[in-house]
Amino acid sequence: MRTTMLGDVKILLPDLDPDDLDSVTDPADSLVEALVEGAPWRGTRFEDSSVRSSRITGADLSESTWEAGAIYGCEISRTDFSGATLTGITIERCAVTGARFTGTRLTDVRLKDVLFDGCRFDYATFQRVTAAGSVAFTDCTLANATWSSCRLPRVALRSCDLAGLDLDSCHLDGADLRGSRLQGLKTPLENLHGVTLGEDQLPDFTQLTVDALGLTVRND
Repeated sequence: MRTTMLGDVKILLPDLDPDDLDSVTDPADSLVEALVEGAPWRGTRFEDSSVRSSRITGADLSESTWEAGAIYGCEISRTDFSGATLTGITIERCAVTGARFTGTRLTDVRLKDVLFDGCRFDYATFQRVTAAGSVAFTDCTLANATWSSCRLPRVALRSCDLAGLDLDSCHLDGADLRGSRLQGLKTPLENLHGVTLGEDQLPDFTQLTVDALGLTVRND
């Protein structure tokens, strides 16, 4: 395991050696200490599966279905989860880089020590997603996504595109939004209680406040 710091967020991540992993091409095979490269697994169903200490690169997992189970200690890069459905799974100690989650639906998903770096979550739906430990999104696109009843205190959303992100009944107390684009963010102000911003974000936050409170600004 290795440790990564993002602002004040400390994340424990895997440090896998490909030479220690077994190449896997069939999703029915064991995904423990597996090396998966370019797998065409579109539409595959994973039910109560345990994916552990594995590296997944360049795979097509679009339209796949994940129910229960866990993804633990994995490195996932350049993998397509577009249109996938993830329900009731735990993702822990994972580094997810350059992955695509466009239109993905995550429901009752538990996150702990997870880094999403350079990923696309545009039009994705998060419902009752919770953080049981450190979680960070860096350089990610969350444009036009929807987060509903999520509990992600102290989450890091650094240098992300949040344009059109719709937050509904979410708990983000202590979240770090520095460097992220806030213009077009859709949320009641109470969802942003206790967040950390940079000075350069204050104009966008002021506009968000004006819109949320229905204020009229006049110069005369």
